[in-house]
Amino acid sequence: MATVNWRTINIDALDPDSPANFDLSTLTATVAPVSTADVQSLAGQIRQLLRGGDNEGALQGALENPPYGADERGKDVHLATVIEILQSIRQSDMSPMLGRIYKSPGGTEALDVLMKYIYKGMSQTNAASTTRNITPQATGFSQIHSRGGGEGGGQAMSVLLSWHEKVVEIAGPGCIVRVMTDRRTV
Repeated sequence: MATVNWRTINIDALDPDSPANFDLSTLTATVAPVSTADVQSLAGQIRQLLRGGDNEGALQGALENPPYGADERGKDVHLATVIEILQSIRQSDMSPMLGRIYKSPGGTEALDVLMKYIYKGMSQTNAASTTRNITPQATGFSQIHSRGGGEGGGQAMSVLLSWHEKVVEIAGPGCIVRVMTDRRTV
């Protein structure tokens, strides 16, 4: 009789329903590639709406067309556009505007995209505020300059935190969970 060491058999390889036999590429949504020029063109159109006083239209336009397939430069251009829109909207207009967006078709997805941009904006301003210019002095002490690195970062963070509060108020905490589990990044 042959001796078989049963502990060395990989039973997951034999089970078709095992996670080891699951193709992980099916979890990633396919996104069409977007050029930076297309993102810049869209940003120009959105800024035109913003200059015309249509804040809600600019916000909806930015949230309906997130450049998932763009490179990092294109994503940064769109992030700057979204943050510019968010900073231009008064705090008293936030809740009614978010309520109208939420009730419109595709409103849940739009607020999820907005939450993605809020989190990305928070990570960008947080990284910018931690960078400091350190100048070594002849005395052996270093002089820390906060200008240039973190000026204005607190105001941007305050705006993003206000938007975060309002989005969670309108869309609920499920919005945070959906953003954290979505594999598409903005």
